[in-house]
Amino acid sequence: MDRLLIALRATAEPTRLRLLALAARGAFCVMEFTGILGQSQPRLSRHLKLLGDAGLLERVREGAQVWFTLPAGEAGALVRDLLTRLPEDDQILAADRRQAARVLAERARIASESFRRQGADWDEMRALDLPAAAVEAALLALIPENAGRLIDIGTGTGRLLELLAPRISQGLGVDASKQMLALARSRLSRADLAHCAVRQADMYRLPLFDAGYDVALLHMVLHYAESPESVLAEAVRVLRPGGTLIVVDLAPHDRADLTERLAHRWSGFSDDTMRQLLTGAGLSLGERIVVPGNMQMTIWPAHRPQSAEASAPVLAQTPA
Repeated sequence: MDRLLIALRATAEPTRLRLLALAARGAFCVMEFTGILGQSQPRLSRHLKLLGDAGLLERVREGAQVWFTLPAGEAGALVRDLLTRLPEDDQILAADRRQAARVLAERARIASESFRRQGADWDEMRALDLPAAAVEAALLALIPENAGRLIDIGTGTGRLLELLAPRISQGLGVDASKQMLALARSRLSRADLAHCAVRQADMYRLPLFDAGYDVALLHMVLHYAESPESVLAEAVRVLRPGGTLIVVDLAPHDRADLTERLAHRWSGFSDDTMRQLLTGAGLSLGERIVVPGNMQMTIWPAHRPQSAEASAPVLAQTPA
């Protein structure tokens, strides 16, 4: 009885319940917890120690790093039973799940052997032997000259900003990864790319309040998203009326290894699914572009409704 009471007292605090809910999804280190919950390391360390002392979290040391996960046996079963009683639609827990998905994807990306080997030349397209050149050619055909302001959400190493720079008046790349942004800044340091910049930002909460972008890109991003609807809503929010959103992603596939190796949340998107997502975000669909290859890819252009006084660049239409 004493052990049960100690465990129940340890869980009777919101932050500690959030930590346990995250640990039920996998192992995290302290720095990852701070990034997900947005709380200081000393504060979270105290909570983690209390949970560990109560036997509700297991500490696993790997070199200088310590990982926290749920224990096996009765203690882990107790935590999972408590977590089933939390409401699935709780907004705080849902936000934590979104941030956790981002952290896991970034962890997998940085751990990739090709990332370590290639540095600024790394991108997921080439790491997976996808038809990168064909996709880039399709984007160049789709985005016209004088396309205006462009935002690349999940810019990675900034490759698309470099590619599209001659066609835009201003480019902004956002990414949650400091490592990726360092590579992107190095790539964009040339004088002819001075109109392109990058900044750290969460795709669920873009720090941009004006609906001023003519084109928004989501290139190989949505399959990482815990909530694709939320990502699309943010992308639409920063588009001007009449602006265009371009989604590039994998078609449905059966490569289960990708969900583990690269922390994908979705095994590609069918046309029906993407149509529902884009129309649900208030967009009208353009004509999709299918790019065959080792794994089929699809490009979905979609347009934000245009106000009477606004005028938007018209993107070229490429048949599927």
